[in-house]
Amino acid sequence: MSDQSAHSDQSAQPTHPTQPVKPPVSDDDPLLTAPTTPVTNETIRTQLAHRTIRAFTDEPVGEDIMDTLIDVARRSPTSSFYQQMTIIRVTNEDTRNALARNAGQPYIGGTKGELVIFVADLHRNAVIRERAGQPTDPASTINAYQQAGRDTLIAAQNYVIAAESLGLGTVYLGSIGAKPQETIDLLGLPAHTYPVVGVLVGHPAQEPQFKPRLPRELTVGVDVYPDLDSDQARAALDDYDALVTRYYDMRNLNSRVDSFSNQIISKYGTSPSETAPAMQVMNDQGLIQR
Repeated sequence: MSDQSAHSDQSAQPTHPTQPVKPPVSDDDPLLTAPTTPVTNETIRTQLAHRTIRAFTDEPVGEDIMDTLIDVARRSPTSSFYQQMTIIRVTNEDTRNALARNAGQPYIGGTKGELVIFVADLHRNAVIRERAGQPTDPASTINAYQQAGRDTLIAAQNYVIAAESLGLGTVYLGSIGAKPQETIDLLGLPAHTYPVVGVLVGHPAQEPQFKPRLPRELTVGVDVYPDLDSDQARAALDDYDALVTRYYDMRNLNSRVDSFSNQIISKYGTSPSETAPAMQVMNDQGLIQR
């Protein structure tokens, strides 16, 4: 998208060069309107209207809201009732700024919005076993970490849905995994823990388009895995690539124009969080030993 040009006629209505040209609104344009479903309610409408927000106003979220969001997350479903998840609320500005530098995401730093880190936590149950004279080996298995990972991500998603239901904006921060050992050190995480994902929540200072998702033909199977080689699936992927390209072409202040397939071909597995030594750090934390 190109910016509007400043008009040289001083008598004309002034324009704003930094304001991007907005695309025409269409009632059925999937990039400009939230998806709909055959059955709906306020919860479903909130979920379908999700957009990643990376810019927030100075308005505080408020302690009552933060207490509410954290309690919602704590009440999330948990595998085998082990409750292997801990939430770290980051209020120290220096810590936020350090996490932002490690993640390569400047908007994580500063004071706008509220930052929380969701931690897969097998340490607490290991301590309980150790105090009872029981071995802590169960906390070192891949099965245990999978359980903790599920608990952690379910809690994070409940936190996000609750926040967005209150009109707040959110962004998931997988980028905290770019330098996992540094994140562990900053947050004082003990053995048998690992920072899975961060979430930044606040009052939105932007209104991005709706980023399209892969079509059902590619992501939903009945009884068996979907046939990606079918003509229907191939056509659906072609249509989706065209839609994603248009999304980037329309996106405010964005220079990328690219399809989904091209992104997978060109950058899959190359970001800092994808190339970080996660397994080594997990092993050093006493996780996934067997």
